[in-house]
Amino acid sequence: MAVNGTAIAILLVSFLVMIMLRFQIAYAVALSSMFCLMYQGLPLNTICQQMVKGISSFSLMAVPFFITMGCIMGSGGISEKLIALANSCVGWMTGGMAMVNIVASYFFGGISGSAAADTASLGTILIPMMVEQGYDDDFSTAVTITSSCEGLLVPPSHNMVIYAMSAGGISVGSLFLAGYLPGALLAISLMVGSYIISKKRHYPKGDKFSIKAFAKQFATSLWALAAIIIVVVGVVGGVFTATESAAIAVIYSLIVSVFIYKGLDLKGVWKTLEQCVDTLSIVLILISTSSIFGFCLTKLHVPDLAANAIVGFTRNPILIALLLNLILLVLGCIMDMAPIILIATPILLPIAQSIGINPIQFGIMLILNCGIGLLTPPVGAVLFIGSAVGKVKMERVVKATLPFYLCMIIVLLLLTFIPEISMFIPNLFAK
Repeated sequence: MAVNGTAIAILLVSFLVMIMLRFQIAYAVALSSMFCLMYQGLPLNTICQQMVKGISSFSLMAVPFFITMGCIMGSGGISEKLIALANSCVGWMTGGMAMVNIVASYFFGGISGSAAADTASLGTILIPMMVEQGYDDDFSTAVTITSSCEGLLVPPSHNMVIYAMSAGGISVGSLFLAGYLPGALLAISLMVGSYIISKKRHYPKGDKFSIKAFAKQFATSLWALAAIIIVVVGVVGGVFTATESAAIAVIYSLIVSVFIYKGLDLKGVWKTLEQCVDTLSIVLILISTSSIFGFCLTKLHVPDLAANAIVGFTRNPILIALLLNLILLVLGCIMDMAPIILIATPILLPIAQSIGINPIQFGIMLILNCGIGLLTPPVGAVLFIGSAVGKVKMERVVKATLPFYLCMIIVLLLLTFIPEISMFIPNLFAK
């Protein structure tokens, strides 16, 4: 295997330099790939070919549909109903509004699939509500941004579709099923952390639990929750492909938002679709440019070199698993989620498989690592959104988030070393 060390250095060093200079990630990926191709004397039309190849995938069509569904449902009055449902479930506990925030994120994540959308939508309502009831603003913001990562694990998550494509076409349905228990475990971990802090700071409880109130709120929210059932049951049961189920879910979300909940009118629908186009353009540009970068990595045998370097460093599977998580956490500090999935998957997945980690389990690990990255400076998009929504300085938010980082790391380690957490439900349905 011939190794072109200079080309690898040009690709990786130029990319890191542009990241440090705060280039947009799509530009950094595309330009570093272009420099690498030019050094190797390859035609630059390779860039266009790889960009088109990167997004010309039938399974990838599910991503725009899932994002559109999340935008429509998020703008259609769903947030308030899911908050009310969460309040009827856990509002009675010590630190009740923090618990409501966490549980509402679990529900809303199953609709939006986006941590940023969760923070922007729920945070706008819940952060002022928590502050008004006596919670500290930095704590309220920290709970909001960390719980938003549940939406990355709870299906339907468009990031799972991107990972399935990058991993060589593994089952999207199995990935969807694999996310439920890890998402619930993350929610429980954050609730434990919130409870301890709430006890220490004497945060208030909500109203007592009422079966009648819960039944009423569940009935109201059922139309929204049914969208998740359509997608997951359709994909897992083999009724639809992921793309088909996502398209049906978009139509369903339009009907629910416009005619049942009446949170959107025709003008609101067009405005929401404009927001979808903005989001989709960013995601698809990242996917297409990352495809060029992935082509360069593969051509230069970087995945093989990385695997050999890690195995050469240690053959202990526990240390290798910890090292994989460390690499992903560091990448999360400097890169956005989609590029990490697209670039790191071909490199790190073979290493994970070599120590017995199932591709589906690794996908859940990867997504949670990226979720933690969304909360860490200097590139943490959700951290910035939460700081803006909560009107709290980022330094205070980071400090308040430290206990929740610990909760998330504990969950990450459990997912890494107890594969049954991720694989129990997929294995159950595989039988």
